[in-house]
Amino acid sequence: MAQTAVSQPFPVLLDLIMDATSLIPVLSRFIHVSTAVVLVGGITAIRYVVAPVLANHPEQMEAIRQRWKKFVHGGIGLFLLSGGYNYLAARADHSGDGAYHGMVGFKMVLALVVFFLASALVGRSAGTQKYRDNAARWKTVIILLAFCIIGISSFVKIRGVPVSAPAATDAAVTAPE
Repeated sequence: MAQTAVSQPFPVLLDLIMDATSLIPVLSRFIHVSTAVVLVGGITAIRYVVAPVLANHPEQMEAIRQRWKKFVHGGIGLFLLSGGYNYLAARADHSGDGAYHGMVGFKMVLALVVFFLASALVGRSAGTQKYRDNAARWKTVIILLAFCIIGISSFVKIRGVPVSAPAATDAAVTAPE
């Protein structure tokens, strides 16, 4: 009778922990995705659950806005750090891949728009008061842009790294005479 190997619980997780070079990219991606979950989920809950219930209680909505501000500002910082790292780490794999850089660049522009709108909604500047005066509209815009960003990110991740054909100069060098 053949012996079967005893498997370790969570072997992939243990391998990642043991390989320190994989730990930083995994943590960076985890931070990035977790931040998106918290912020997109939070703005959606505020827009469609909290704000309608507290529509006649501006002092309570102001208290929520003040607490939410810490999440927004911290989240933007985490997005910039983890997103910057993730992009730099993936850049070498996508050298010459114009489609990747175009999609990621567009995603970054959308993210900057989201950062501005989210900051305007929790800010106190007179210059951004027009956004707070029509907060429901701008929260909806943020949610829609966030889903566009998530869609682009999903496509880019699933698409992977395209396999490039050998360059013509390489083929000429290795061709038999």
